[in-house]
Amino acid sequence: MIFLQLFYVFSKIGIFNFGGGYAMLSLIQDEVVNKHHWMTVNEFTDIVAISQSTPGPIGINCATYTGYTAVIHAGYPTWAAVLGAILASLSIIWLPFILMIYISKFLIKHHQSKFVTDIFGSLRPAIVGLIAAAAIMLMSKENFGNPTESTFQFILSIIIFLFAFVGTRLYKVHPILMIVLCGLAGLLIY
Repeated sequence: MIFLQLFYVFSKIGIFNFGGGYAMLSLIQDEVVNKHHWMTVNEFTDIVAISQSTPGPIGINCATYTGYTAVIHAGYPTWAAVLGAILASLSIIWLPFILMIYISKFLIKHHQSKFVTDIFGSLRPAIVGLIAAAAIMLMSKENFGNPTESTFQFILSIIIFLFAFVGTRLYKVHPILMIVLCGLAGLLIY
């Protein structure tokens, strides 16, 4: 049963997602944490962190780890969880792949059309909204701590966040260096 649910959920997310992996995160969280309860918010936050750290698109990586975790939590053995990871990964890409083959033929022919430019113009704000929803989703107590439970951890998390933001935005620190620096800070502080 879990395999059919994984196939349906990730096929649905794949076909209705616009804007890439970060826009997909809020859709995945809503399905796997809120609706199906396959994992906790803490586990999903960890999956997002791992998905960002591993090579490849974040949405597919997140689907892979989510499929694995959901099958493990359903009580299946590890080999079945690997099948769940493969199924979730393929489910999230198969419909968009087929759709893009057909759409690309249309776009090659009509890319200068006002109709096509208007559609893409109206999709941009929606994509920005989905990416903003993912950013807000990641600004949770699981990532920053809770100011009422651990004020020290919360303040340090805000400082690390501001350091990373200012370093990459204003001083153009290379993102890999920033990841290493923040990782070392987290290792030393926590």
